[in-house]
Amino acid sequence: MTTCTLTNMTANQPLHMQLYEEMAKRIQSGAWETGDRVPSEKSLIAEFGTSRGPVRQALAALRAEGVITGGRGAPPRVQRAVPSQSFGTFLSFTEWAKSAGFVPGQQVVEVAKRPATEHVARELRVTPDDTIVEVVRLRTLDGEPALFERTSFAYAIGVHMLTATFDEGSIYQTLALHGHIPTRARHVIDAVAAHPLDAEWLRVSPGSPLLRARRTSTAEDGSVIECADDRYLPSMTTFALENTAAHRTHLIRESANEPNPQ
Repeated sequence: MTTCTLTNMTANQPLHMQLYEEMAKRIQSGAWETGDRVPSEKSLIAEFGTSRGPVRQALAALRAEGVITGGRGAPPRVQRAVPSQSFGTFLSFTEWAKSAGFVPGQQVVEVAKRPATEHVARELRVTPDDTIVEVVRLRTLDGEPALFERTSFAYAIGVHMLTATFDEGSIYQTLALHGHIPTRARHVIDAVAAHPLDAEWLRVSPGSPLLRARRTSTAEDGSVIECADDRYLPSMTTFALENTAAHRTHLIRESANEPNPQ
């Protein structure tokens, strides 16, 4: 077997990380397709001209990320990678899905006027029982349920949603058309049990674990544009946060005490 030279890796990068990045690249490019058996440790050792330790470390890292499955007697196989959604930009779900190589889809469950709950009123800075507009949608990746979202707007903004079409799936485009452009957002991420309505649309059992991302977006002048409660299937997406020494992401621990929406 021909030995593979890791020419594209940083010279001072640990060998197992070089191997990990090369294997991950093969999975992302489709060279190793979903469902394929991962080459044996023996063949990888021969191909890369290395010892067993770095190969095992690289495979363990891929297994920990869920990119490959198997072990303990079961031959490892390539698993469909779970896409990560970054909170560092204002990409809509549609834009993010396309950038990640997926076909986005959506089904509008409801667009309705209703009285604001205490929680929504607090986030939108309106009075409880004021009329708001809520958009409820199922979002899909390659035709499979991925996200059940509820987005609420004060009536002056939400009134535009009552006549909007969501064929392209982007609420942000509708907002921009009417001069409402979010420039800042606060996210609270936690795990919740699927409410019966979540379960029905996401095709899981009630009480199944979901990743919840609550978001409040504001305009440049500080006015609130939207608040959202998004429920993700953990098997379909993960969340990614990045920070640097110069611009650190401030992570705050909070208690998740808001009730499930009905």
